[in-house]
Amino acid sequence: MYKRVALLLPLTLISQLSLADWVKDATKQNENHVIQLRQHIHQYPELGNMEFKTSALVQKELKSYGIQVKTGYAKTGVIGILKGDKPGPIIALRADMDALPMEEKSGVPFASKQKAIYQGKESYVMHACGHDAHTAMLLGAAKILAAHKNQISGTVIFVFQPAEEGGADIDNFTHGDQIGSRKMIADGAFKDYKPEAIFGIHVAAGMKSGHLYYKDGAILNSADHLRIQVNGKQVHGSTPWLGRDPVYASAQMINNLQSLISRRTDLTQGMGVISIGNIQGGTAGNVIPEQVNMVGTIRSNNEQIRDNILKSLPSLVEHNAQANDVTAKVEIAPYAPVTMNDKVLTQLIQPTLAKVAGDSKLHVLDHNESASEDFAYYGKLMPSLFVFLGATPENQDLKQAAPNHNPYFIVDDATLKTGTELHIRFVLDYPNISKQVQAAWKQPKQ
Repeated sequence: MYKRVALLLPLTLISQLSLADWVKDATKQNENHVIQLRQHIHQYPELGNMEFKTSALVQKELKSYGIQVKTGYAKTGVIGILKGDKPGPIIALRADMDALPMEEKSGVPFASKQKAIYQGKESYVMHACGHDAHTAMLLGAAKILAAHKNQISGTVIFVFQPAEEGGADIDNFTHGDQIGSRKMIADGAFKDYKPEAIFGIHVAAGMKSGHLYYKDGAILNSADHLRIQVNGKQVHGSTPWLGRDPVYASAQMINNLQSLISRRTDLTQGMGVISIGNIQGGTAGNVIPEQVNMVGTIRSNNEQIRDNILKSLPSLVEHNAQANDVTAKVEIAPYAPVTMNDKVLTQLIQPTLAKVAGDSKLHVLDHNESASEDFAYYGKLMPSLFVFLGATPENQDLKQAAPNHNPYFIVDDATLKTGTELHIRFVLDYPNISKQVQAAWKQPKQ
């Protein structure tokens, strides 16, 4: 009898190991499919709100996997629904689909040569932020999960979102709530199936391919758009006292805006940035113009700091205008809150990250990244986790890698399998920590 048990033990162990490795095996078997999807999407990019062909591709793929498909969200958004064979929570996985209005210079064989209309003007189009990789990785995960429904506890919501970078056909300043994640939510993406947690992955240049980077709390800055119109009185440049100079007033405003950070922000709580990136006024060097227009951005990694800046900035500009006897119109349009990784979710899912990448390829960030993401709006509704996936081959100088939003930006296709596997592991492992995450989320926020 003992001999029979001894003989059966190795077989049981082998069976368990085989079961444990099916995710990596399936990811490897589907790697070429994911790469092909990514390269196709990269070669034929589409701008925000214009992702019609990409959306059609996503729908076709999901349906071929046997996943329920729903549309009618944010113009081109797609929701996929997959019910597992076992009871469990509803969770969401998100990928963005849009590209940027810029000409590609990467030199890869599948480089984009596409053009499209952006804000009324023709522009080249390029996937310079990796959304092609995001879409392909999530499709790869969907295919594998659909083929292994018996391993899933609960329901998976696949969120394919348009216009994370803004809409090509809309004034993003005045109608920002009509695009991206805000519009997906407003259009009822989670009405029928409300997830209790959501996960997102973003590829990043300058980080090693196949490596994962994360932290709890703030992972990305907030972002708010700023427009200031300064009106004075036009006059000859040789007699400024006869007019009212909006250029001089604008220069003071730009300088004084920085005092909101250096003198009126509690920098022990986080950081803030106010940058004026565009200033236009005048037609000649010897004419003081009637009007100056400025456009800028406001960023922070702390919501209290952000709120303080947004409340204080208009009055500072207006008082500056009064001091110079000009008038000023201030407009602020929100893009995204601080992207926050839920602390309990991040802590409890860490073993999953290590399982996928290995301890040597898992990195805790010292600070949040400076860019922003409308993924943050999902995190207002439920516990969320946003993870960076390295996109630069390890044998390359990371400091020399072209950054995201650069015409030379590239994504190492070898990193896609890591992102695909991570999506799958989120689905398989979250049910084990669901109760703890939800209990912490429902506690009163301090």
